[in-house]
Amino acid sequence: MSDLNDVFAIVAGAVPGALSRYHITEWTKAKFGLRFPYGTFIINLTGCLAIGFFWAILPSFTFYSHQLDLMVRTGFLGAYTTFSTYSLDILILWRNQQNFLSLFFAFASIIFGLIAVRIGAAIAQVFLG
Repeated sequence: MSDLNDVFAIVAGAVPGALSRYHITEWTKAKFGLRFPYGTFIINLTGCLAIGFFWAILPSFTFYSHQLDLMVRTGFLGAYTTFSTYSLDILILWRNQQNFLSLFFAFASIIFGLIAVRIGAAIAQVFLG
């Protein structure tokens, strides 16, 4: 169970993360159009860059705390993109010599994610009639 400080740390990061995602997406739509999901692409790549950076650097700071980690990685980057967490989880499995699990997680997440999106859309169609 999270304490209130953990919850506030997550919220403090999530709001700017979600707003950043929104503004970058809207900016790329206006700048480049809708032929390719540039916003999502940029967000996923910059989110991966940021989670790798913070994963490596935060523990070396003397002011590092569990709440800071929750604010940055879970709050901001979680609201900004979950693709960064997905990518980090794959890397951690690989670094822990769990190569099969790493590859299984990577491909199963994509395949079953696509299936889940399709099933969700089909369920919505049932509700819509």
